[in-house]
Amino acid sequence: MKINMETVQSIKQRFEIIGNDPKLNRAVEKAIQVAPTDISVLVAGESGVGKENIPRIIHSLSHRKHGKYIAVNCGAIPEGTIDSELFGHEKGAFTGATGTREGYFEVADGGTIFLDEVGELPLTTQVRLLRVLENGEFIKVGSSQVQKTNVRIVAATNVNLFDAIEKGKFREDLYYRLSTVDINLPPLRDRKDDIHLLFRKFAADFAHKYKMPPIKLDDAAVQLLLKFRWSGNIRQLRNAAEQISVLETNRDISFATLQSYLPMEGSNLPSVIKDKKSESDFSTEREILYKVLFDMKSDLNDLKKLTLELMKNGTSNVQETNPNLIQKIYGTANNESEIDFEEQHELSVMSSSKKINKNEFHEVDDNNYLFAETVEEEETLRLEQKEIEMIKKSLEKNKGKRKAAADELGISERTLYRKIKQFDL
Repeated sequence: MKINMETVQSIKQRFEIIGNDPKLNRAVEKAIQVAPTDISVLVAGESGVGKENIPRIIHSLSHRKHGKYIAVNCGAIPEGTIDSELFGHEKGAFTGATGTREGYFEVADGGTIFLDEVGELPLTTQVRLLRVLENGEFIKVGSSQVQKTNVRIVAATNVNLFDAIEKGKFREDLYYRLSTVDINLPPLRDRKDDIHLLFRKFAADFAHKYKMPPIKLDDAAVQLLLKFRWSGNIRQLRNAAEQISVLETNRDISFATLQSYLPMEGSNLPSVIKDKKSESDFSTEREILYKVLFDMKSDLNDLKKLTLELMKNGTSNVQETNPNLIQKIYGTANNESEIDFEEQHELSVMSSSKKINKNEFHEVDDNNYLFAETVEEEETLRLEQKEIEMIKKSLEKNKGKRKAAADELGISERTLYRKIKQFDL
């Protein structure tokens, strides 16, 4: 069906749609063409471009024009109550459900429902909506009875639903049921010739509303108006026109005056962060975390090797070759058996509490741990031999009493018993 421009212009005038941009005219033409049918329509476009006009045009030109028209902002309804809002609920279905309630699909039977921000619907609600689109059936919350409804669904979104599908946030089958016909509205920055027309319309409306002369832009101000990005689209342009109309006493607006009402780049306006960029950032952070974990594992292996070298060859050679790492060693394993963290801590306390000649120990700056340093005549003595010697001396001094010896060494009696068994004392 070919729609002539007179029909398009009359519809735009009826719904107060300003502008002659070809993309805008094509969107209105598609709405007129699809209106007599019951085809589902998906309206796409940035926030503030006027998507709400398209479902109104479709409803008013359809055979449902005498039925209910309900507009639902899906992003404004909490997830826990949206099923009840759309499909209704039975008494006692949840806390606070004191009676049976009709949902929008029941109320709008025979009419049209406009689902704005449909991309914000929870996945469970998307399943229910898909069933309505396929066979017109729905079930109230808390009920087991299937009900029928005959509604026309027009949906709108300002997000990329293909990205949402890839991330598992939107059902692919629902997308194809909603988008039987796609209508895309262009952003205001792509409608350069319409920007000044819209501004003049808003200025005239506010002049009438506030009973004051309309504001007028000089040539330089008009150029600034056309070059500005208008991220908020028509809504932002309307707000700017209202501010200037109310606040400026001089009705002739110059370049400098208009500039003072427009946010500059780098201002503290809310910014929209694209999901795709955020996903990339998360991926980078995850890679960095993996690298850190692998580096930690490598460092741990190096520390284990160094500890084994320390226990085999004594401290002097290791301290000369690894002066920085030696103070990080807190014991791990030897050739015979694993030594746990608790045992190493007790052994370090034993070494620090045992009263031996000061020349036999060297104090490390980090964490105040004392490490045995052999005297010249016992330079090749192994750590195990020093442990055996200290345990023997303590047991002899305490006449074989393990509890007293353990207290003196600063370790538990259980650890001392394990050492006695290990070294066959």
